[in-house]
Amino acid sequence: MKTASLLLTACAALLSAGCARQAAAPAAAPTLAAPFKPVASIIDLMSEQVDPAADFLWESVATVSGPKGTEEKQPRTDAEWQAVRRQALLLIEGANLLMMDGRVVAHPGQKLEGAPGPGDYTPDQALAEITAHRAEFNAFALGLLNAGNEALQAVEKRNVEAFLEAGGTIDEACEGCHKRFWYPGGGAPPPGK
Repeated sequence: MKTASLLLTACAALLSAGCARQAAAPAAAPTLAAPFKPVASIIDLMSEQVDPAADFLWESVATVSGPKGTEEKQPRTDAEWQAVRRQALLLIEGANLLMMDGRVVAHPGQKLEGAPGPGDYTPDQALAEITAHRAEFNAFALGLLNAGNEALQAVEKRNVEAFLEAGGTIDEACEGCHKRFWYPGGGAPPPGK
């Protein structure tokens, strides 16, 4: 009986100590929004990150006909697959960056590589459209992010067919956004697009 009483007292003491520790635990700190501060313009992101990454992905798998016959170009070595994977990640994260609030289309005085075509928006007009229709712009950027994820999954599996399909989806995401927010007049894409 004395043993049972001691055991019951010990259990009560442990339970009490555990509750006291739990009660003394500090309250969780409130989560604060990350202090994002966009620096690059949309033109910067497109010309320096998104467009080069997309071009690399599109050019990494191809059928090339030449004087020596037809050559199937695709990643074959671990290093080549890693290079394609890196570009898919750059494309995905570029899409994330496009969705950050407060990003301008162009910095004051920033020029495009080529002159705008007929019916193209100016950077100020594009920014006004993006601002007025932010959810739609973000949906296009999310579509690009998802297409980039499809490419990344294909790279992880080294599935060339799925990778080619993802490349088409990336192109559709890019073209849809450009037609809506860059050259809505139906003109030709800006040079390099």
